[in-house]
Amino acid sequence: MHPADHALIVIDVQNDFCPGGALAVAGGDAIIARINALMTKFPVRVLTQDWHPADHSSFAANHPGAAPFSMIQMPYGPQVLWPAHCVQGTAGAAFHGALATDPADLVIRKGFRSAIDSYSAFFENDHQTPTGLEGYLRTRGVTALTLVGLATDFCVAYSAIDAARLGFRVTVLEGACRAIDLNGSLAEARGKMRAAGVVLDA
Repeated sequence: MHPADHALIVIDVQNDFCPGGALAVAGGDAIIARINALMTKFPVRVLTQDWHPADHSSFAANHPGAAPFSMIQMPYGPQVLWPAHCVQGTAGAAFHGALATDPADLVIRKGFRSAIDSYSAFFENDHQTPTGLEGYLRTRGVTALTLVGLATDFCVAYSAIDAARLGFRVTVLEGACRAIDLNGSLAEARGKMRAAGVVLDA
């Protein structure tokens, strides 16, 4: 068992990010058994859940003529336009059925503001609007985090970098993550995580 100040953060293990989903990550469901085993080893366990309204500005379908995975400029910076995914209340937004959700101390939803995307578990993509997760972890006495989940190069990496910036000791277990790898995004994300002081482990 990890010490009391160590939390497991499980990022977005939802149906739409698993095989068959609207934004499927290859092998996304292959990490679930390991994540379930990790749940028993941490005193604090948090699940994050992408939770978008149907009119979310990051959906290509809400930009006439725009192709999925194209880029646009938003007030907060460049934004990938995604296929519609993890729409509030849909089966795609639900946690994968094999994920052990009962051990979770907290489920934190993100991406519910239609005008801004939210990859990180800590901040929306303006890097300023907090989700409240930092405050929860501080009041629980957490100083170290281990991150797992989907996808390595987007929501996991953004969460890990923000956590390191906030002063947490951060480890990403790459074997319990899977990546989208959009135009080299995995290598770029790994470089940024290392530069931020995140430990990449197997």
